[in-house]
Amino acid sequence: MKNEAQRSDESDFMQLLDAVHCMDNCKGMMLLPDESIDLVVTSPPYDDLRTYGGHSWDFYGVAWNLARVLKPGGVIVWVVNDATIKGSETGTSWEQASHFKALGLNLHDTMIWHKKNPPPQTKEGRRYTSAHEYIFILSKGKPSTFNCLMQPCSMAGASTNNRTQRTKEGESRKDREIARKGKTVKNEKPLHSVVSFANTGSKEHPAAFPLALVKDQVKSWSNKGDIVLDPFMGSGTTAKAAQELGRHYIGFEINPEYVEICQRRTAQATLGI
Repeated sequence: MKNEAQRSDESDFMQLLDAVHCMDNCKGMMLLPDESIDLVVTSPPYDDLRTYGGHSWDFYGVAWNLARVLKPGGVIVWVVNDATIKGSETGTSWEQASHFKALGLNLHDTMIWHKKNPPPQTKEGRRYTSAHEYIFILSKGKPSTFNCLMQPCSMAGASTNNRTQRTKEGESRKDREIARKGKTVKNEKPLHSVVSFANTGSKEHPAAFPLALVKDQVKSWSNKGDIVLDPFMGSGTTAKAAQELGRHYIGFEINPEYVEICQRRTAQATLGI
């Protein structure tokens, strides 16, 4: 039987569910029990490209807390990019991924968000227009949930007899005939690791990420009733995605103006507007 302290802790945790809390994310996550979160979907500020109301954050504290609160088999979806300073990309995103690995997490997958509508370069430079962000899929052990999203096959119904492979020596050969002969291409195949979404933008938040992108990640790595955390809730996109897909959510956001936006968006979803 659970003692009174355990029941009290569970009650406090339940009060955090399905709400965005206006507070520092490290302090907020210290209120969460160990191994209590199924999925994290977030896009942290990177390389001081935007001020977000002048608030700073502690990457190492955030990373430690995320590793602590994540359930075994849980996943962190970390959407981030690098600034270019004095002619060099910072590489901060990869340093962060490496630190998560040092904390014992797996870099399960690296995806690319291809932005269909990247902002144009303001002047001619010596590099091509940046049109992507990294999506690091980090896991505590093997992911316990993977609901594979599918896409149509462009060659659906075609014969596979003429496909070729390369041997270890680099020579071209017919695909394995015993496995391929007489087969036809299926109608669907798993999504690629490069996903394309328009950068929707927002007048209320300088770096809102697309709802469709977040919903795909929530569907992939969690099930209905699971708990999704976003320690940088911003304008509430993760909360809205979780809410629409039947997941619980917990959000922390230090900027009170953004918290008001989150509350409006989640209230609209609740009312069915």
